[in-house]
Amino acid sequence: MALQALSGFARCMEASDEDAALAALDRSEPDLIIACLDQGAATDSGLIATIRFSGYEGPILATSARGSLNVAVEAMRAGASDVAVKPVAGADLVRRATLLIEAEAKARPVVPQRRSQPDFEGFIGASGPMKAAYEQIRRIAPSKAPVFVTGESGTGKEVTAQALHARSGRPAARFIALNCGAIPKDLIESEIFGHVKGAFTGATEDRAGAAELADGGTLFLDEICEMDLALQTKLLRFIQTGEVRRVGDTRIRKVDVRFVCATNRDPLADVAAGRFREDLYYRLCVLPIHLPPLRQRGADVLALAEAFLSRFAQEEGRHFHGFDEAAARIVTAFPWPGNVRQLQNVIRRLVVMHDGDWVTAAMLPLALAHGSQDTQRSVAATAPIAKPAVEPFWLQERRIIEDALAAFDGNLSRAAAALEISPSTIYRKREGWAREGFAKAG
Repeated sequence: MALQALSGFARCMEASDEDAALAALDRSEPDLIIACLDQGAATDSGLIATIRFSGYEGPILATSARGSLNVAVEAMRAGASDVAVKPVAGADLVRRATLLIEAEAKARPVVPQRRSQPDFEGFIGASGPMKAAYEQIRRIAPSKAPVFVTGESGTGKEVTAQALHARSGRPAARFIALNCGAIPKDLIESEIFGHVKGAFTGATEDRAGAAELADGGTLFLDEICEMDLALQTKLLRFIQTGEVRRVGDTRIRKVDVRFVCATNRDPLADVAAGRFREDLYYRLCVLPIHLPPLRQRGADVLALAEAFLSRFAQEEGRHFHGFDEAAARIVTAFPWPGNVRQLQNVIRRLVVMHDGDWVTAAMLPLALAHGSQDTQRSVAATAPIAKPAVEPFWLQERRIIEDALAAFDGNLSRAAAALEISPSTIYRKREGWAREGFAKAG
């Protein structure tokens, strides 16, 4: 009767007795067990207790011809998820089984898919926008033409440059990266083109620049729009001729370099504003690639979070296996203005500050929960809008400060500058919140 009623399920097995049931459990992990309590010599609860002792953690639907309250209570105490009195109608059996399986699936934490390797050349994610980016990289990589990568900060522009180099056929060691926004204006020419001894104060020896070091390989210039206009002219000549001259030298050196440049700004806006040479832009932007922000990558968000959790848990000696349902929902719904870099930093801090089998919502920064709620409200704009509850001032203040810290990846000084308050004010506030938390815990 039970097998006939459940014929719509993918696969059903029947065991004639307790030993046969335990032997079947050794071979597979069913989504649901239906335990008939009044078969053989099993007591009302002994069979269920035996199944639980064997290690099975899924739902158990107990059935019994004796419809007493004592039988139901005993079965539930032993570990049954539900109890049905026989005879059970087929439709009722299917309904109960379906509800138990669905409830178990919702309660089950999100277990990370352990990756033996990234999805593509250092990237993690299989969303539509990223698949399109992967295809561009595959097609573009063998070419010698310059590549211009655009995208918000933290979207993976350097990973893209490395992927292009890895698939270009050029020597692996000949990938040289420079961040044009992180090098002082008076030093960046020397960093790119090199210098000779005595060329300027502190030049105590001849030194090859990034262009020579990348000879035969790839030169990646990150934040190219930060480059000084005077140096842009020299870079344009280098791209046109393939020739470099070290600072203070008269010798011309010929190099073979594949150019990959990147910016988190709108390069055409910089061209229009006169901050970036138009001729240099068109020399560099032969093969453009645009990387999508994390908020447009759907399920990639959780896949990245799981990968970071696995990596950092191993590094820090923690025991995390994944995210519970509530935490996964918050991580997925948050807009991540700092993109992959912000997500990575949040997961690293979480792993350092907490431990456990599963990441819970309480372990996540308060700003993530608020941000997720804001996102959900904007998506559900057509839903009836309830009048918002008035929050206490101290709670609003705390939320504003935590939001600012999350936006700047925990950088207290930058958050304070954005809020136009002193860093010491944030420090004192956080100390006060911590004391209140300890007092409540005590």
